[in-house]
Amino acid sequence: MKPRPKSKSKGLKQVKFSEIRKLTEASDLTFDELAIITHFLQSNESATRNALTLKAKPLLDRLGIKSLRPAEIKWDIPVPPTPINSSKFTFIDLFAGIGGMRAALQSIGGRCVYSSEWEDRAQETYFENFGEVPFGDINSADNRDQIPKHNVLVAGFPCQAFSIAGKRGGFEDTRGTLFFQVAKILEATRPDAFLLENVKGLLSHDSKRTIQTILRVLREELNYYVPDPEILNARNFGVPQNRERVFIVGFKTKAAMNRFTYPKPSKKSITISTIMETSVVSVKYYMSTQYLQTLRRHRRRHEEKGNGFGYQIIGNDQVSNAIVVGGMGRERNLVIDHRLKNFTPITHIKGQVNREGIRRMTPKEWSRLQGFPDNFIIHSSDSQAYKQFGNSVAVPVVAAVGKQIMDALWPK
Repeated sequence: MKPRPKSKSKGLKQVKFSEIRKLTEASDLTFDELAIITHFLQSNESATRNALTLKAKPLLDRLGIKSLRPAEIKWDIPVPPTPINSSKFTFIDLFAGIGGMRAALQSIGGRCVYSSEWEDRAQETYFENFGEVPFGDINSADNRDQIPKHNVLVAGFPCQAFSIAGKRGGFEDTRGTLFFQVAKILEATRPDAFLLENVKGLLSHDSKRTIQTILRVLREELNYYVPDPEILNARNFGVPQNRERVFIVGFKTKAAMNRFTYPKPSKKSITISTIMETSVVSVKYYMSTQYLQTLRRHRRRHEEKGNGFGYQIIGNDQVSNAIVVGGMGRERNLVIDHRLKNFTPITHIKGQVNREGIRRMTPKEWSRLQGFPDNFIIHSSDSQAYKQFGNSVAVPVVAAVGKQIMDALWPK
């Protein structure tokens, strides 16, 4: 998506999305301009599309593309948009990351009508997989003005510190935090329901004053009916990862809230053997002997102090720890894999490649731990891929909660 000379291609019709993608790569369009184009190409013939027309048309002209409707595009991407005539509901995807929430809600028939994510590497991965560039900073009034009507708002908003939480200032308590942006959009758009996801520590943050403030704003100021938040573990929903997250849902009507229940855990046990690479993994993922010695010394020091910190090897019949970004995130989920035969390093390491078969999980394995489809395009940089999947959501959990929301809104 780096700027290149402008394309002179003209008048695409009945075209693969990959051809449109090539034109955007050969352009000098900004991310927000690409967001306008890609949202326009996925929108229907309603007011949403009409509102984007004036902004999108000159940008499409720069690419040499005539106005296209979704039905005229072959969506040759991993997660194509839900067809308009078969969608069950609409939703918007805030703090979208690489699209875990979107993948989940599309899997149960939802159609995304707006997405927002400020981090450019995540925007690239989102574009590769969903054919849409999310709008950038949600604090931008111009970006917020693009939001169309929708049934459900979903957001995995980051947990920023609430500096004066709990002083009964309502919206004022949350001003300056990212939750405040979610609240403002809920106030302006009034969707039928919302689904928020966060780390489980949100429930205890600042002696519980933060969650009390959030719930007070949602219930008393925005007048949504909000059942108590629930902590759900990904390991109970079809992926072998011990990942606990808090979910907050809300409804515009009391009747819908009364029909809602959080999804029940599955009794089926899933182990990491189900997500392991099927072919031999590159030697670059195997630990060096010297680094392993360092890890073992490090763990011994902590054990002598009575701490449990250190690397961990997960057996094939076990469940992984939560995948996280930074620190010992990858080292807490090491695996044993004896298939490697060529131990010649391809990266600069100290010592030799270990012969115990100890390696890190690959980005593909992290993708599977989060429940992404196997054809999901992973960022070419391993460090970015680990970061993106570590910051994402467990797709099957969100899909299960989303299904319960749908049943509550539109009972059969």
